[in-house]
Amino acid sequence: MRSNPVQRRGRRGGMRRGVAIAGAFALLATACAVDDDDEPDDTSTDVAEGTEDAEGTDDGAAGEDGDDGAAGDVNVDVGVTEEPCPEAVNPDNGCIYLGVLSDLSEGPFAALGIPLTAGQEAFWQRVNDEGGIGGYDVDISTYTRDTLYDPQEHSARYREIEPNILALAQTLGTEPTEAILPDMDADNVIGAPATWWSGWAFEDNDFGLILESGYSYCLESQIGLDWAGENVAPPSTVLAVGYPGDYGGDSAAGVEAWAMANDAEFGGFVETAPDAVVGSQDAAIGQVVGSGADVVVLAVGPAEAASIVGGSLAEGYEGLFLGSVPTWDPALLDSPAGEAMVAAYRHIAPWEGIDGETPAHEAIRESLGDDLPANEGYIFGWVWSYPIKAALEAAVENGDLTRAGVRAAVDGLEVDYEGILPSATFGGEANETAVRTAVINQPDPEGSLGVSPLQVGVTGATADAYEYTAACA
Repeated sequence: MRSNPVQRRGRRGGMRRGVAIAGAFALLATACAVDDDDEPDDTSTDVAEGTEDAEGTDDGAAGEDGDDGAAGDVNVDVGVTEEPCPEAVNPDNGCIYLGVLSDLSEGPFAALGIPLTAGQEAFWQRVNDEGGIGGYDVDISTYTRDTLYDPQEHSARYREIEPNILALAQTLGTEPTEAILPDMDADNVIGAPATWWSGWAFEDNDFGLILESGYSYCLESQIGLDWAGENVAPPSTVLAVGYPGDYGGDSAAGVEAWAMANDAEFGGFVETAPDAVVGSQDAAIGQVVGSGADVVVLAVGPAEAASIVGGSLAEGYEGLFLGSVPTWDPALLDSPAGEAMVAAYRHIAPWEGIDGETPAHEAIRESLGDDLPANEGYIFGWVWSYPIKAALEAAVENGDLTRAGVRAAVDGLEVDYEGILPSATFGGEANETAVRTAVINQPDPEGSLGVSPLQVGVTGATADAYEYTAACA
């Protein structure tokens, strides 16, 4: 385990295949349906009402081309109003509007995006309950939009909400986020990513706008393979399976780097799209079974993970699957692929789950009351919010809560994650500052969210030695 408690974040430089697949489709359909009593429905209502409320909000916000406003000794412009938020906790406060671009209905990550957004709402509710930031409450509901994990939709919805927001509380997906980066740069809009692409660690890729938390997909796969080599058996052949683009590609680059460093055979990168696009995972299953790989690293969605694991085992595959953090959902345990997931799948995570013992975990559990979230997405949303909060607080302290002021506050920004991650400072060389620690989980019907930790604080020789000087993919 790494002993340094402070990290500086780099910014420079026996199951039938058909049954398993049907179960994955059922899971995806379930993920897209939202109960009338669930909190995400409130988010959907806020989205619809937010469109109507936008005009009223515009009246109180300085426009992009207007003069800067001021509240007290703090300069403000776009996305900050003297008027209270629509659902103000502190009616004497003004309002900071943050945008959310997520997958909330039909995309492959809706099962994660809905609780993820709920976790962010709870985080900012806590901030508001504690008085807000610099005389302002924070609103993330008015400008929450569903972008379906689609880059074009992501870009269109960004342009829709951009005139009214100070920053993005969430931008879900690597490729969707990349699609809006040039606009974010021109608009001076920072954002918290719902993605762990390695490129976020380098200003050449993200213009210094993306405030990432935790490891990258590239290092994640190396940590997982290091763990498998030490705790299961040293793999002689490894295979990567993932979505095309910088999610699957980043994970696959880590698998290939691990193979080269450990004199193992890299079986290649099997590209597969979501079930909704390709219809089934039959092609990917066939390549897994025919690969002879000892370990397969998955970088897909939960439905596709269920299809591939269940279908591959049904066809005689006897190896191990390691799943990137977005591949898991507790509902998989109740799917036809549940037994296969327990037997042959291990989940890699950037931090401990709901039962962790840190101040952050305690706050998360308190926000939930006696309930559990649908999945770990709720925790993701909470953790990803810390850097944005820190940036807003730093901008207020600097007396400049304009977009340019918030952007300027990022370089050297210190972030306290309340123990769920080591404290971090944005800036410095990525190779020296990258997070190289993970948690390995096992599917467990008795676990609070369907998993139990096999090992926390996992590091590995390959991941620790990796020269992290540019985006892996």
